[in-house]
Parts: sequence; C-alpha cells; structure tokens
Amino acid sequence: METDAGTGIFVRHTSELGDGELRRVRALLEAAFEGDFGGEDFEHALGGMHALVYEGGQLVAHGSVVQRRVLHGGRALRAGYVEAVAVRADRRRRGLGGGVMAALEAVIAGAYVLGALSASEAGAALYTGRGWQPYPGRIGVLGPDGPVRLAEEEGSTFVWTPPGGILPDPAGRLDFDWRDGDVL
Repeated sequence: METDAGTGIFVRHTSELGDGELRRVRALLEAAFEGDFGGEDFEHALGGMHALVYEGGQLVAHGSVVQRRVLHGGRALRAGYVEAVAVRADRRRRGLGGGVMAALEAVIAGAYVLGALSASEAGAALYTGRGWQPYPGRIGVLGPDGPVRLAEEEGSTFVWTPPGGILPDPAGRLDFDWRDGDVL
C-alpha cells in the first residue's frame, strides 16, 4: 500500500512499503533530524518492522525495529534494535513517539530476547519514561577485523527486556553485529 488515507498507527515490514511510502519516511526522517540523517542511517532502518503514524493521510511519525545479533557473556542474543524514531516537528509532545515505541515494543516482545537502541540526548527522556535503561557497561561492534570498542556509544545505548527476555549483565560488554557506518 502506498499511503494510508486515515489516522492511526500502522505496523508493516519494509517489504510492504512501496517506493512512495519509503520516500515519505525518508523525507520525514531528514526533516526531523534537521539534515543529520544520511544514507547509512536510512539503510539501518530497513529490513524490519516499521511503525508509521498517519494523521489525516499525512505521515507524522515513524520508527522501525530490525534484528541485530549482540554478543554478550559468550552468547549471541537476538536483539530487536530500534532505529529512526522521529515525529514531525509540528506534532511533537502529543504522545506520538510513545505510540510508535509501544508498537515497536510489541514487536520486540514477540520476536526478540532483548531490545536495544542508541538515544540522542533529546530522545533519552522518551525511552527512560517507557522503562528503557541506559546500559552501564561497555559497548562494541564486531568489526571486519574483530571486536572494536565504541566508547562514544557508552551512556547512549539503551536496553529493554521484554517479558521472558534476557537482562544483560551490566558488568559485561555488548558487542553488536557490524554494519556499514558502525566502525569509524
């Protein structure tokens, strides 16, 4: 489906979004992040489930959750990684971000043992208000040449454990699977 004529939150896989809808998502993200949302960022948001909020046929909020493997304590965990959460500037502070997160958390609860995301300072309050916690340990990525610590992600990486999920030991390191743009 290219667009939704009404109002509401719709959850769809990337494969269900047409080119026009993907262009609208990207335009929303570029505007919401004020030009600080590049091609790699958009690529990271694809391949999973999207929560799309429409008001009067207009896309006003978005978020997605994609699968990532995270190595922790000698185990590879299946994590639902939240990406590209944004609300159009003129629709902020109306609960739309919370609605997007509720839809994504439902996906995580149904398919993953752990939720994770990287929060901006501006977005951190949304996540902590929903029970997401900053991960206190070290963060890394499994790069092409082996594990690489990502000190800049420490303090801004949040985790959420769905019912029956796995709470990571804060003394351990979280090493996420590599993708373009992760290793600087």
